[in-house]
Amino acid sequence: MKFTLSWLKEHLETDEPLDKLADKLTMIGLEVENIEDKAKALAPFTIARVISAEQHPNADRLRVCMVDTGDGGAPVQVVCGAPNARAGLISVFSPPGTYIPGKNITLGVGTIRGVESRGMLCSAAELQISEDHDGIMELPADAPLGKGYADWAGLGDPTIEINLTPNRQDCTGVHGIARDLSAADMGKFKDPGIKPVKGEFRCPVEVKVDDVTLCPGFALRLVRGVKNGPSPEWLQKRLTSIGLRPINALVDITNFMTYDRARPLHVFDAKKVQGNLTVRRAKDGETLLALDGRTYTLDSNICVIADEHGVESLAGIMGGEASGCDDNTTDVLIESALWNEINIAQTGRKLGINSDARYRFERGVDPAFMVPGLELATKLVLELCGGTPSDNVVVGKQFGEDRVIDFPLSEVKRLAGIEVPLVEVKLILTRLGFMLAGNGPVVKIAIPSWRTDVHGKADIVEEIVRIVGVDKVPMTPFERGEEPRKPVLTPMQLRTRRAKRALGVRGMVEAVTWSFITNDAAKLFGGGQSELVLANPIAADLSDMRPSLLPGLVAAVQANINRGYPDVALFEVGQVFRGDRPEDQLVAASGVRHGFASSNGIGRHWTGSAAAADAMDAKADAFAVLAAAGAPMQALQIVPGGPAWLHPGRSGTIQIGPQNVLGTFGELHPRAAEALGADGPMIVFEVILERIPQGKQRATRAKPVLELSAFQPVSRDFAFIVDRSVKAGDIVRAAQNVDKKLIIDVTVFDVYEGKGIDPDKKSIAIAVTIQPREKTMTDQEIDAVAAKVVAEVTKKTGGTLRG
Repeated sequence: MKFTLSWLKEHLETDEPLDKLADKLTMIGLEVENIEDKAKALAPFTIARVISAEQHPNADRLRVCMVDTGDGGAPVQVVCGAPNARAGLISVFSPPGTYIPGKNITLGVGTIRGVESRGMLCSAAELQISEDHDGIMELPADAPLGKGYADWAGLGDPTIEINLTPNRQDCTGVHGIARDLSAADMGKFKDPGIKPVKGEFRCPVEVKVDDVTLCPGFALRLVRGVKNGPSPEWLQKRLTSIGLRPINALVDITNFMTYDRARPLHVFDAKKVQGNLTVRRAKDGETLLALDGRTYTLDSNICVIADEHGVESLAGIMGGEASGCDDNTTDVLIESALWNEINIAQTGRKLGINSDARYRFERGVDPAFMVPGLELATKLVLELCGGTPSDNVVVGKQFGEDRVIDFPLSEVKRLAGIEVPLVEVKLILTRLGFMLAGNGPVVKIAIPSWRTDVHGKADIVEEIVRIVGVDKVPMTPFERGEEPRKPVLTPMQLRTRRAKRALGVRGMVEAVTWSFITNDAAKLFGGGQSELVLANPIAADLSDMRPSLLPGLVAAVQANINRGYPDVALFEVGQVFRGDRPEDQLVAASGVRHGFASSNGIGRHWTGSAAAADAMDAKADAFAVLAAAGAPMQALQIVPGGPAWLHPGRSGTIQIGPQNVLGTFGELHPRAAEALGADGPMIVFEVILERIPQGKQRATRAKPVLELSAFQPVSRDFAFIVDRSVKAGDIVRAAQNVDKKLIIDVTVFDVYEGKGIDPDKKSIAIAVTIQPREKTMTDQEIDAVAAKVVAEVTKKTGGTLRG
């Protein structure tokens, strides 16, 4: 919701500074998101006159201008490239040190083609007050030199933007915002009564409402003999200040009423309406060319306003092009109605229309302002366009339901923890429009018609507390008791969050895909069971619950490729379904890389550092997830190969023994890629988070996370000749198990097969890092540990130390 300070002061008599008003708005629940103060931003820009404009000696399109800045000093030299720079021109000057918003630069003293320039003559685009950037601004000859441009141009009206919660429909109009500020002692609320406009003839158009649940009330009036055209300057400024485009006086009045009083209206060109109006459900297949230029196909769940010719308006959302007002309009029908909030929201979502009217009607407008809103709009039409009004035609309810709450004053203390005297309670609620009767301990409170969000005692307490000040609510310590607090997040929630962070750190982008895939894709990834087929799928190609996240991710990657983004790295953490039992619903972390989206970086680079993604990137991604989720990394085993949808020679399985498979990684099998319609090699991984064993909780003394030793670590290299069937991981684990306190790291740094080695053998070299704990180790002690490493590897793998 946007409005200007001067607009607010039309409804609130106040001398409070803007900063204080903004702070108070946020404190009472109308959060200020942005304040745009052009006068403050453009304060350094002044009005100046070009004394002379000579051709630049070294550039055909530049001129060297001498500028009188109006400060009584010597003329300032400015190099300017604008085609309209000439002697005698009155324009806008900015000195060095000025921030230029349209260029996002801070101006300095510069030298342009060998000529010094000590400032700048500005275009409207550079000041961000219009899109005109064809030349520097040209001001009238009588514009005062040296005066601030913003003050002279009347730009000193700050624009305030607030973020409304859905329940505060009354503050979708400036009038309601002023009421709240008045209740918070920010000024005096201006609320003059609206006098009815006397009709001079009977309205010839009748209104019929077929379904009162869709339209509880409808008011209409005809005004003859209007003269439509541009709206006056004050109205145009009101609309342009909040980003609306003035159209014509009749339409501008309805837009003004929407933002000023939170009362959307609609105007029909009466001569384009055939016969009487009917509020009804649309017929299946009916269409409407709306005012946004789009044609909408309607159904029986959509409420419309129709004449004898057909649909003329989408009720409460948008009017039709056929009956819209233009410069030739002479007779106008003004409509003010009440609409069913749920139906408005459903229609807006179904048709994809987000209009100002829909925004207010789906939140609920003031039912008692339906007819007064029509009267006020009629008054504006008569003032701006002339004409003769008819009597009002009113169908249905003119007022909302009376709502009275019995409110115990003790509820304020009970729910908010603060004492508020009855006198202050009455003052606050009366200023907000509530009516009170009684002196306690229980009072009767009548809810105003515009506060459709207030239903019970807690709502009343909220109104009192937000005006008194949330900062007045005392801080009360939470009783923890003797037992420690239980964790808020479950272990699985923690794993999920850590997995997402780990993959984000590796340069992958999170995606959220459908939980449903095609039956063929489900069967390809081990699913497709009859119990996982949807009885009523939302689409033919979304028929089965997904057994894996990978089909959806592959489709998302392919969609990026089709749009010219081949280097993609996407991940998802979500549920997969392997059966219809609860234990068959698992949480997986999966990812897909394509093209140059390797873990070294996304995209090709002139340094050549980027490389095409391969199976090792997928392995690293899977290990990052497992490490972040708390898996016992030293116990992990890598087994070559994987499921049928992975390339048999470029894939692996991660497990802790054959009975607990944690995940798989590798290149998607070409046949699987073809079945999914994917191009090129897809590098994928999938880890099942539930299968990661829980770490054992042991009572230990607190220790630093990083325990730095005062002693120098020692590294020793070993090369073993082993059978070709022996895995490097077996050698690593054997070396680690020799002394887990002393040996802190074992890494493989070389694997050799070939000349000098038997054909059925291979050489695997490892580096073992020994970290002394209590004292510096002697050579004999280090040699003893090394001997144990050789003996243990020989025992476990049958290997021999390479000479």
